[in-house]
Amino acid sequence: MGPRRLENKICRESLMARKRKKSPLEDMLDLVSLLPWWAGVAIAAIGYVVLHRMAVPVQVAAVQPGQVGSLITQTVFTGFASIGQYLIPLIGLAGAAMSFFRRKQRTALVTDLAQAQSSNALDGMSWREFELLVGEAFRLQGYRVTENGGGPDGGIDLVMTKGNEKFLVQCKQWKAFKVGVGVVRELYGVMAAKGATGGFVVTSGRFTDDAKAFADGRNVQLVDGPKLFAMIKQTRQSLTATNQKPTSRPQIAQQIAAIEPACPQCSAEMVKRTARNGRNAGGEFWGCSKFPTCRGVRQLS
Repeated sequence: MGPRRLENKICRESLMARKRKKSPLEDMLDLVSLLPWWAGVAIAAIGYVVLHRMAVPVQVAAVQPGQVGSLITQTVFTGFASIGQYLIPLIGLAGAAMSFFRRKQRTALVTDLAQAQSSNALDGMSWREFELLVGEAFRLQGYRVTENGGGPDGGIDLVMTKGNEKFLVQCKQWKAFKVGVGVVRELYGVMAAKGATGGFVVTSGRFTDDAKAFADGRNVQLVDGPKLFAMIKQTRQSLTATNQKPTSRPQIAQQIAAIEPACPQCSAEMVKRTARNGRNAGGEFWGCSKFPTCRGVRQLS
């Protein structure tokens, strides 16, 4: 079997493994889980309040001719609302829990990789963990990332935005095979169809020479395992340095403490005052903060 056929076979098997047919409820749960966790909680709360009000049983009275259809429609709608007032909050809360868990998982994956010694740490990840890691790596680079789960859009795994620009990402967790030119061509075609500014193909392994040649000069960036490892390592180090807080006392506070003298009589703090009488009227001096109990003074230096 030639390299091209082997590559196509791997692509098909990878997509088939991801695209198991799901029920509408599973699709809704996946959709909510892609949102921030607080969005899932908001959906649960709003969904219950709205649907609970709509689930009020229909008061059946004397039905006039021509109102039967309207009554049936209202009864069916009320029935759906009665079920939905519990189902929608359940989906919202379950999706919020999944979103929160994935957020922690992404953070843990980045932390573990940043502490590893080499990019070989990528080899032990599943394809799902690899996608989460790649998404978090780009978030740390300032992109807004939406996980697509290898959906129908040409196998695109991540859709990213920065400003008004859109970028598409394909993730390939291939341990034993190099990513070939077919994958890069596929991404480039989807980019053109979707009007994306650029694209990335990210793999834990390496790329073939044909893939590198095709990407050269085009707005497609190839990120192999060592490059991804270096990117995460550098970003984590930059964030750690930025978030470090100084342990020493601020310099301005030290300067203030140095220029505020203590009272020569009671050692209390002194404050600046202005003389109202005498030959120094209008001039400033240090006066004891406990005046008039203490009348200690110092001249300004």
